[in-house]
Amino acid sequence: MPDTVSRLAPWWTARPALLRFIADLVAGELAALRHEPMLRPGSWSEALSLQHDLGLDSLEFLHVAGVLAGALQMHHSGIEDYLLARRTLKDWVDIAEAALQHHDGDILFATSGSTGHPKRCLHALDQLEQEAQALAALFPGRRRLLVAVPSHHIYGFLFSQLLPRYLGLAPEGVSCIRARLPSQLAHLAQPGDLVVGHPQFWAAASSLRQGFADDILGVSSTAPCPDAVSEAMAACGLAGLVQVYGSSETGGLGWRASHRDAYRLLPYLARSTDGDRRLVRSLPDGRTELLQPQDELVWSGTREFTVGARCDGAVQVGGVNVFPARVRQALLEHPDVADAAVRLMRPEEGARLKAFVVPRDGVDGAELVRRLRPWTDGRLTMPERPKAFTVGAQLPRNGMGKLADWSSNT
Repeated sequence: MPDTVSRLAPWWTARPALLRFIADLVAGELAALRHEPMLRPGSWSEALSLQHDLGLDSLEFLHVAGVLAGALQMHHSGIEDYLLARRTLKDWVDIAEAALQHHDGDILFATSGSTGHPKRCLHALDQLEQEAQALAALFPGRRRLLVAVPSHHIYGFLFSQLLPRYLGLAPEGVSCIRARLPSQLAHLAQPGDLVVGHPQFWAAASSLRQGFADDILGVSSTAPCPDAVSEAMAACGLAGLVQVYGSSETGGLGWRASHRDAYRLLPYLARSTDGDRRLVRSLPDGRTELLQPQDELVWSGTREFTVGARCDGAVQVGGVNVFPARVRQALLEHPDVADAAVRLMRPEEGARLKAFVVPRDGVDGAELVRRLRPWTDGRLTMPERPKAFTVGAQLPRNGMGKLADWSSNT
């Protein structure tokens, strides 16, 4: 039987929520276009001018308006062209509100992947509501949400746009803390708070070993949270750090209350009986659909699992899916690089990518590294750029001739 989804007022009728969604989307798209990851929209008001305050030029207007129109499926209303004629956030919120009154049945999210062209994933709103209602059962009694993730990606949308309604929180009960240092979290959080973060955020928050007040919960998603980070947060007094597993393609699939536990499937999901890797989702309307997880799931029971290797070769850097093969290709395009290998650093080395490069004959290795840094800056996003380069005459291989790991050096 399908889960019954509570009928609540549409998420977008709370104007602060819609403003936050649009501001996060605009900031995210501009950050990608301009390679400016420090844009922080938490303080943006409706009076903000897209042209004068943010400096959007005509091409940026065209791009950002197109992404917003696609995200909210404005083509159903036919008013998306008005975005190009309006220049303030208030105007865009008004247009989005009018479009959503006509059609709000689904939302298009972009993957956080760094393939050069993020994949767009369309999700039915009633299925997102189904997930938010299931997640709300994990966090009863929360008084506020402190959100350190953008609300226009699926994880942030679920937790900052939909979840508060099922927890009975008013819009003012949701606070964006993306512009605050994670080290300030212990001072910002109050008993009854739920802090929505990602592994890199939690790693930074745990670094000062500051004590937390009682009854503060955290949640992490977008990538596996290292066990050491979970343990450090527990030592700081965090009441719990719930980890949610899923992807932009599938939505959330499972959760665990501790890094020592296996993940548990969300209640409307089950293993496929066909013996393949897929999951069966019971939809709110009584139908079922098959979902393909992005990772290998290792089952320890009918509903418990651990997460294995990515099926598509992606790794996570700062909550973003990054494809080492794409980064390697960018390095190989440099005229002085004969060969290259790219992989994620070991935990003791850091949390970024590292690269091993083989120079062409006659090329000085140190000079090549100096030239590769601006080369990658101009071709790769911040999470994709290797943090450490190692130079050698040939790629490291093991005794069987397979590519091997290496110790990074900066």
